[in-house]
Amino acid sequence: MPQQPALLPTSDQSTREVSRRSILKLASLAGAGALFAPALAACAGPKSANSASTAGAGAAGGTLSIVLNRNLVSLDNKLNQYDAAVTVQRAVREALTKIGDDLKPELVLAESFEQTKPTEWTVKLRSDIHYSDKSPVTVEDVETALKLYFQVKAGYVASQFPEQPSFAKVDDKTFTLTTKTPVVTLDSLMSNILITPAKDNKAEELSNGLGTGPFVITTADTGTGTYKLTRNDNYWGEKAKLQEINVSYQEEEGARVIAITSGQADVIDTITPESAASLKTNSDVDVIETPGTRLIHLFYNFRKPAGHPLANPKVREALTYAIDHDSLIKALMNNQVTSAEGVVPKTLAGFAKTGAYTYDPAKAKKMLADNGGAGLKLTFIWEDSEFAGASRVLEAVSQMLAAVGVTATLKMIPKGGEINAWRRGEAGDWDVLANGYGNQTGLALTNLQGQYGGTAEKEKTRDTYHGFVVPEITALLDQAGAEADEAKRDALLGQAQEKIWALWPAMWAWTPNNVLAKRKRVAALKLRAINSYDLGAVTVSA
Repeated sequence: MPQQPALLPTSDQSTREVSRRSILKLASLAGAGALFAPALAACAGPKSANSASTAGAGAAGGTLSIVLNRNLVSLDNKLNQYDAAVTVQRAVREALTKIGDDLKPELVLAESFEQTKPTEWTVKLRSDIHYSDKSPVTVEDVETALKLYFQVKAGYVASQFPEQPSFAKVDDKTFTLTTKTPVVTLDSLMSNILITPAKDNKAEELSNGLGTGPFVITTADTGTGTYKLTRNDNYWGEKAKLQEINVSYQEEEGARVIAITSGQADVIDTITPESAASLKTNSDVDVIETPGTRLIHLFYNFRKPAGHPLANPKVREALTYAIDHDSLIKALMNNQVTSAEGVVPKTLAGFAKTGAYTYDPAKAKKMLADNGGAGLKLTFIWEDSEFAGASRVLEAVSQMLAAVGVTATLKMIPKGGEINAWRRGEAGDWDVLANGYGNQTGLALTNLQGQYGGTAEKEKTRDTYHGFVVPEITALLDQAGAEADEAKRDALLGQAQEKIWALWPAMWAWTPNNVLAKRKRVAALKLRAINSYDLGAVTVSA
């Protein structure tokens, strides 16, 4: 008889049990190549405030209310890089480059960003940029920012760099970034390094302080995740249309839905398929959906000792056959996600299709029995609201595993509950992590380096992705990251992705659509594939 999932007590842990039958019931209720990379065009970034196209450009005024599903603990991104946060963070702090609508890097604070040698990039800052207090952006500010991203413990952004570039000042506006081996995607990677004055920067996330963006921080309460931003009238580029933005968070989706339908909120993010379907019937609300670049997966803990069942790739593979992902997608996700066909989202440049997840419980049972996995007990961890409907999805997964003789214990880590310590193995042992991995560069290489490019040296400080260290794969990724020819680079990435897939790093993985709801009075909100939008362009009518 199938075993029932064990639930560890947590403060917000749901105790509902979702069987395959109840999943189907829910479904019925729901209704449903040059050697050097070319220089970036100087006109790609924000327009200067004194340019002909923006001279005298006024702001329409108005206030926008955004209610997030997770606490925005900072207006910095050294550690906190979940998708919705990026929109707010980059309204205050900007980077040398940004990723545009076509997932290509565009210039922002940099006037030029050129690969001048195979291992060297030369960057020149714009002459008209400055912080909100009109103080200049200096080369030293960029140097300090880059250095501090690599000094934070378990830095999300730093982990995506194959190595830390060395910095050399050329003059007051120019510097070089040099690496030991070529990093041909450095202009994209640097889009995640947000700049702040060197004297105020720290090796931690910043909830306050100066930035170069179109908005300034008026008030900030990291405990409640409440922020008030006002228009930066000293902005060096085209002024924001809005006068004020109020940011808060509400973990209860029902409350967020009520907030937007009642007009108390203008924008809510990361909503479940059921809520999205309901909101589409509201005449005052628009639901925006775009293909996403975020990967969500049930990732195995690769720090298990030799002899543990999960150290055997055959056991990891066997568990994948227990997951009826088609039912999950139809019943709990309203067809708003796509099951992975590789180890990164197919929306990313350099993606290689390596296979597909298959539901075959009989095969799962046999493979588990043949490879020492019979009667396996697994502990799942995830952070509250990591993805829409997470608790229901994992409860359903636990029932599917029970059907093949595997006991799943579910432990949700509350927001602010030290999920990073759990992921690093410092807060307790676990077997499977339900986790989202956002991509803000549009490049498969970014995911691959961050997740699968681990080294023994990084693992000493627990800075690998859950212990995934395979030297052969890391070498291929390093080689790809140094290859200027796009076709050759993609071929190397394809080889690496085939080898990663063969190790079955995830029980299941999927890419959700970006789903956002807004009041119809909100205009010029263009949701990009990276699940962010330009707050400076947004307007709100009366």
